[in-house]
Amino acid sequence: MTARNEAQESAANATRPGSAASLAGCTIIMSGGSRGIGLAIALRAARDGANVAIMAKTGEPHPKLEGTVHTAAERIEAAGGKALAVVGDVRNDDDVRAAVDATVNRFGGIDIVVNNASAIDLSVTADVDMKKYDLMADINVRGTFMLSKFALDALKQSPNPHILTLSPPLNLDPVWAGRHLAYTMAKYGMSLTTLGLAEELKGDGVAVNSLWPATLIDTAAIRNMPGGTRMVQAARSAEIVADAAHAVLVRAARSCTGNFYTDEQVLREEGVTDLTGYSLGAREDELVPDIFL
Repeated sequence: MTARNEAQESAANATRPGSAASLAGCTIIMSGGSRGIGLAIALRAARDGANVAIMAKTGEPHPKLEGTVHTAAERIEAAGGKALAVVGDVRNDDDVRAAVDATVNRFGGIDIVVNNASAIDLSVTADVDMKKYDLMADINVRGTFMLSKFALDALKQSPNPHILTLSPPLNLDPVWAGRHLAYTMAKYGMSLTTLGLAEELKGDGVAVNSLWPATLIDTAAIRNMPGGTRMVQAARSAEIVADAAHAVLVRAARSCTGNFYTDEQVLREEGVTDLTGYSLGAREDELVPDIFL
């Protein structure tokens, strides 16, 4: 057995993050991840010694957003992992295929897909620009479907394959569609991909799950919204989602699929009852719940 496979088998057999569970030697491909929640998940995996391929459009610095795919790769390496920076657009078939191929060629396979890339516009229907509608549909739904699809052959060769998508529980309460229909359809499209792939792939042993924060998370997307600087004072840090993602990804794939987790739920299942360390100063009763819950 190769060193890569030995590390993977160890991760597959250890199902409690509080014990010996680790992503050491596992290979992750992630859409987005230059900053925010995606980068936090990548850095948590890197501390275990994981290989992380980041595919994002940010090859050059953005005037309003911190970080590029290259600075993310540098931080992953500094945290103890191995990184592959891929400049590409999750909406482009050739870019996604090339990212998957490059990851397999560099690291020998793929164990985990993290569908992190997402676009947001909370406008009501009358105010949504159709280019923004297309952007959300293409990145959120099509990108999630395509990255998962193109990675399937590699995932099926892994001893503990996971697909994790950052999307909410499917909630048909009309309040969410009524508030921001275009965005709701885009995010629920990601969640429908989880629902369908979990059923389709359960015979192959590929775990397919979604993860969503129970509260607002301090990200650039939130800070750039009107009133965002004030909003993040009632948010948690991205590390809570990263720790929850890690806890899911080290679980045995065949016994962990088709779930729509919240970060709080996962951590409580792992025995973590005190979440105050993730807050940015607000009391627990002052935190703002995230949407869709």
